[in-house]
Amino acid sequence: MNPIFEKLTPWLDKAYALNSALVLFEWDNETEAPEDASELTARAIETLSNEYYETIINADVKKLLKQLSSETDLDAKEKAIVKDLQKQYDSMEPIPQKEYKAYQGLTARASSIWSRAKAADDYSQFAPTLKEIINYQKKFIDYRLKAGKSKMKPYDLLLNDYEEGFTMKELDDFFETLKKDILPIIHMVTEKKDKINKDYNYRLYPVALQKDFNRMLAEHVGFNFKRGVMKESVHPFTTNLHNRDVRITTAYDEHNLESAIFSTIHESGHALYEMHIADDLTGTPAGCGTSMGMHEGQSRLFENNLGRSTAFWVPLFQKLKDTYPDSLSDIDLDHFILGINKSSPSLIRTESDELTYSLHIMVRYEVEKMIFEENADIDKLSEIWNKKYEEYLGVTPEKDSKGILQDIHWAGGSFGYFPSYALGNAIAAQIYAHLKEAMPLDDYLEKGNFQPVNDYLKEHIHRFGKTKTTNEILNDMTGESFNPKYYTEYLKDKYETLYKNL
Repeated sequence: MNPIFEKLTPWLDKAYALNSALVLFEWDNETEAPEDASELTARAIETLSNEYYETIINADVKKLLKQLSSETDLDAKEKAIVKDLQKQYDSMEPIPQKEYKAYQGLTARASSIWSRAKAADDYSQFAPTLKEIINYQKKFIDYRLKAGKSKMKPYDLLLNDYEEGFTMKELDDFFETLKKDILPIIHMVTEKKDKINKDYNYRLYPVALQKDFNRMLAEHVGFNFKRGVMKESVHPFTTNLHNRDVRITTAYDEHNLESAIFSTIHESGHALYEMHIADDLTGTPAGCGTSMGMHEGQSRLFENNLGRSTAFWVPLFQKLKDTYPDSLSDIDLDHFILGINKSSPSLIRTESDELTYSLHIMVRYEVEKMIFEENADIDKLSEIWNKKYEEYLGVTPEKDSKGILQDIHWAGGSFGYFPSYALGNAIAAQIYAHLKEAMPLDDYLEKGNFQPVNDYLKEHIHRFGKTKTTNEILNDMTGESFNPKYYTEYLKDKYETLYKNL
């Protein structure tokens, strides 16, 4: 170990311990903490966040980072840790400590306020809190840009926090390409959407039975319950302390079979990434996914490219029918595959089909741009959201819970995250195309054997954590850097095949 880097390790260990405590508070808040606990919990989070700030932002860490910047003998792990810690330092240091602490408490309180507003279908209950969060974000952006003497645009700075190197220009081009290539496919399938009957999806599926089936489903794709747990929350998510403690949630609706199934597969994809991080990286700043686009690439790969394929359901469909004999007695595998791949404009992002999903992301991307580049009126965001949905998807939310309140991300201040989902779709398609060349993928899926898939992803993606960038991983594995053509080709081939005989 580099001797200067070794001096940094006590600070890294303390930061990891504090972050672990914060993760546990977040997990508890979202899964089982009583509603009345939120205020005192938020105060505890403020205190821990203050400690975390002082652990990262101090003269000793600053000095060590400066010394390490000129070291030439750092190994890949040390380089990745230093790079990530420097990025954290640069983003936090310009923010006054008192404001950082207050903001962390605000977002801790916001999740329960959002949850109550969603249950009440009333955006006005959440709007004042959201306004506070956005005001803090705008101040923090200003502090950071001035400190770095940067000419970067405000929203570009937020995008860079999640997807380094991507700006509005790159994303505008990416989304324009998607619209150009995807809209003709959407028009083609829309003409035939009524020929696929998926009424079966809305029959009765008791939650107790769903819990058992979804646990089995998570195990089927490789989720290790000796290293992970699965619970229920309003909005499904994944979190972790290290590669031996990875936690996922899903949400159940007794009149929507698909909702929990594909949320479970999605979150399992995230979880497997974290479970497969190399042991010498886990618990360090380099011991997590290399980017949110790559992370979403894993979850979307499992949820869609694999999870909506016929091969995936060959060993599972009879188990599904046996679990719900009264609701699926008249449905065969071919009917089910058409149903889970039916494309139709919808209101809920997490329940949308592959073809229209990126349109949901475009709505959020454009609303976020309006917030940070055009100073949109926060009180009117629900109206703006609804108009965007009518424009892009031809549907209008009648309730805030199915509109602007459907996602928890903004309650946590995660502005700039949503585009990672669309990038993840494209990354997933590129990986999927490669997997089909690298192994007899459908044969493995039809036999219910996920081990070769997980072993391959671990070897070529997961184990590296942040020691390799997204493009380095893609180049080394597939022979080329990020290329969205695989995504549009995948959608075109899939939907033309599915719909050609209807």
